[in-house]
Amino acid sequence: MDATNIVDVVSEFVTLKKSGANYKGLCPFHNERTPSFYVSPSRGICKCFSCGKGGNAVNFIMEHEQMTYPEALRWLAKKYNIEIKEKELTSEEREQENRRESMFIVNEWAAGYFEDLLHEHADGQAYGMQYFRSRGIRDDIIRKFRLGYDLRDGYVLPETAQKKGYKDEYLVATGLCYHREKDGRTVDRFAGRVIFPWIGMSGKVVGFGGRKLDQATKGVQQKYVNSPDSDIYHKDQQLYGIYQAKKAIAKENCVYMVEGYTDVIAMHQCGIENVVANSGTALSFHQIRMLHRFTPNIVLLYDGDEAGIHAAMRGTDMLLQEGMNVKVLLLPDGDDPDSFARKHAADDFRQYIEAHQTDFIQFKTQLMMQGVTDPVKRAEAVNSIIRSVSVIPDQIVRATYLTDCSHRLGISEDTLISSMNKMIRRDKEQRQKEAERERERALRDMQEGLDGDADHMVAASPGPLRPIDPTRNPQEPLRPATPMEQAGSVERMIVRVLIRHGGEILYRDVETEDGETVNLTVAQYISYDLGADGLTFSNPLYNRILDEATEHSTDENFRSDLYFSRHPDVNISRLASEMVIDRVQLTKSLQPKEDEDSLRQHVEHLILDFRMDYVEHRLKSLQREISQAHDDMGRMMELMSQYKDLQLIRNNMAQKLGSSIIV
Repeated sequence: MDATNIVDVVSEFVTLKKSGANYKGLCPFHNERTPSFYVSPSRGICKCFSCGKGGNAVNFIMEHEQMTYPEALRWLAKKYNIEIKEKELTSEEREQENRRESMFIVNEWAAGYFEDLLHEHADGQAYGMQYFRSRGIRDDIIRKFRLGYDLRDGYVLPETAQKKGYKDEYLVATGLCYHREKDGRTVDRFAGRVIFPWIGMSGKVVGFGGRKLDQATKGVQQKYVNSPDSDIYHKDQQLYGIYQAKKAIAKENCVYMVEGYTDVIAMHQCGIENVVANSGTALSFHQIRMLHRFTPNIVLLYDGDEAGIHAAMRGTDMLLQEGMNVKVLLLPDGDDPDSFARKHAADDFRQYIEAHQTDFIQFKTQLMMQGVTDPVKRAEAVNSIIRSVSVIPDQIVRATYLTDCSHRLGISEDTLISSMNKMIRRDKEQRQKEAERERERALRDMQEGLDGDADHMVAASPGPLRPIDPTRNPQEPLRPATPMEQAGSVERMIVRVLIRHGGEILYRDVETEDGETVNLTVAQYISYDLGADGLTFSNPLYNRILDEATEHSTDENFRSDLYFSRHPDVNISRLASEMVIDRVQLTKSLQPKEDEDSLRQHVEHLILDFRMDYVEHRLKSLQREISQAHDDMGRMMELMSQYKDLQLIRNNMAQKLGSSIIV
């Protein structure tokens, strides 16, 4: 991070112009005409004030190149010629890593081998290139997708690979070859086919698809052969075209899902690059979550025959369940995207897509209710539609769909809501039962692991835990219950001050209990003040920021804005980048001066706001407890006494904040 120049990095992808102390340009993450993307060289961060994306150099590369955090670090290290020292691996990890790396190396060689055959070999030109040209695929697109050709002799590839030093073990492990049963010879799996490499998110070749040439498909049911599952390729975890599409998906905030290789390629030729294919397999949660990293919007683009309709219906509830906004577009006259693109100009294709895509719930309603008069079948269709609505996680979206379905189906909204709530309750009960079974299984395993030693069963408890919520993100750790969930806006404002001013002196020459005098930083003051009453933030990330700011605030030359915007935790660095750059870029003479007195007043006011939120929440909680304790007079009197004490505290804080409260 010390070596990285944010302006230098961003300039590789965005044209920047000087704007005061900062730079600005058109945002690379969405389409815009007026520049709203700012880069701050002094803080080493960038931010778009329209779409909100940005961060430090690592965040920018991750978002723009769709890389993981380690991949982005390696990208920057390579740019600045910095050697990266990887952690020491165990012998088992090293062996597995070497195996995977060897498989990637073999696949990369094979992709180049197939490309060379297509472009340089006489058979590649005569058969492979002729096939691609017959499909109307341009040379630049052939290069873009690294299309290739494989010779018909099934022994040439393994013999060539072995002469180049590639082991037979990895030719078989990647699925490029297989051992023939009758004599054990190594045979090329893709012999005589045109080749479509599967390129993963990071740009590595993970597998291949091979198609029989048209003259060889007579009587052949299996036109396509794909690499089998391996250590580096799982078909249900890959999407064809994702590497070529990822930037366009993020920029357009939408992805088109098609069925086959040539559909993806045809749409790229029309200038539509935000497209991927699942190649005829059912969508998996892994694939959906991969896409959701880039956009919540997906359009299923299939031909309008029965098979296309079936493909459009398959897996849609999974998409909705993952919070995706799903639309459907069926092409006319039995066309698929490939054939439709070859019949129409690029602009016509784009206009047709924009004009004819339909919201999935509306599409499903029209499809399932069309011509249905039998009451039982109609009820089944309605239940299927409501089932799809019920899995949508956003309550407002669900409510909007139910209102729309009520009008379309001619059924009262209350009836649909009642039916949907029953489905949701059943699903929740099922998840609870599964969670309970999982918990019981874990307890049994733990008890068996303790070998019956009862002494080992005694363990320190961190405090009462929240009951298991079956809708909770399984990756979110259970944590001790806090007295309240404080208002997020006040917390965010406090954390903003911590990130901007955490290391600055707030109080000078404060006398300690042992008679010494110290200076208190902003972070120390906030930590001591909240800690005195055991108060914490409801957001675990904010608590981490407070802890780290307090720990480092007395370090020499500590700058909290730089520390957090360069933080190795991506979530912290992104949050810091949002908080340290201002939307309005004032000249230096107009910038407000933040002296110790004004900063102290600001921090003290925020802490009072935070405490006021706590007390307000506790008062509401006591009101509920009092209403429930009407049969226990002693308990009610105790609660009312607590309520009265808290009211006095609340009124006292309100006076300090300059507010008035009527009791």
